[in-house]
Amino acid sequence: MKKFLNKHSVPILLFPYAVLFILFIIIPTIAAIGLSFTDFNTIQMPNFVGLKNYISLFTNDSVFMQKVLPNTIVYAIFTGIGGYVLSFILAWMLAQMTRPVRTVLTIIIYAPSMTGGVMLSTIWTVIFNGDKSGYLNALMLKLGLIDQPVAWAQSDKYLLSIMIIVTLWSSMGIGFLAMLSGITNGNTELYEAGYIDGIKNRFQEIIYITIPLAKPQMLFGAIMAIVNTFQAGGVGTALSGSNPTPNYAGQLIGTHIEDYGFLRYEMGYSAAISVVMLIFVYAMSEGAKKLFSSDD
Repeated sequence: MKKFLNKHSVPILLFPYAVLFILFIIIPTIAAIGLSFTDFNTIQMPNFVGLKNYISLFTNDSVFMQKVLPNTIVYAIFTGIGGYVLSFILAWMLAQMTRPVRTVLTIIIYAPSMTGGVMLSTIWTVIFNGDKSGYLNALMLKLGLIDQPVAWAQSDKYLLSIMIIVTLWSSMGIGFLAMLSGITNGNTELYEAGYIDGIKNRFQEIIYITIPLAKPQMLFGAIMAIVNTFQAGGVGTALSGSNPTPNYAGQLIGTHIEDYGFLRYEMGYSAAISVVMLIFVYAMSEGAKKLFSSDD
């Protein structure tokens, strides 16, 4: 019995995860790919239409090409790449501090990622409220910077910028913790050897020692940043209170999927958009793997 358990312990331990992975990841993904080739309204049986949904997405859907895709690219650059760089900088700065101070600051920085939804509805919506009771409007009116309240979250001029600010505020999640762990648990002897070999300043230390040492954690952080960027589209809907967002100013791929899938009930078309987003995420994840791959 003991030999059997030793031989089959890994498959047995992996079995619950494998079942959940197949039920909630593999099967829904296959179903979405299948539905993307159909016209399905959730009531009638799916009607096979081939590549029609994909052709319509890139040729007839002007909102997707002119609003959603550009918005997603801008949002991804600032919240994905910008948030990732900010996570690394904060992790590196915390690693230079003593352990008690680092622990307290890490909790403070990480906390918004756990309470993002609650804080979004209780804090940020109040800050950007469009009447005089909004904190930002009240402050600017008091300082004489504006003459009348501004509907920040309902304005197509400011919505995307507000979404980026809110997302960056809550983006220091598990990827940030992974990078902090990789930096703080690095071999300190390598830093001493590096300075002996010619490293002259902290910037060179980061480039030649810190980043190579923390490559696995940085890869994990990059993939988490990519995934979080594409699944955080609901921020615009929560802030503006509508989907589609005003003049599609905060419309991202995620909210475009919700618009067609759960408001218009065009599940086939919504599934096609989901597959396109899946391809984007996969391509970016593969790029991150190549960037942080290591031969040793």
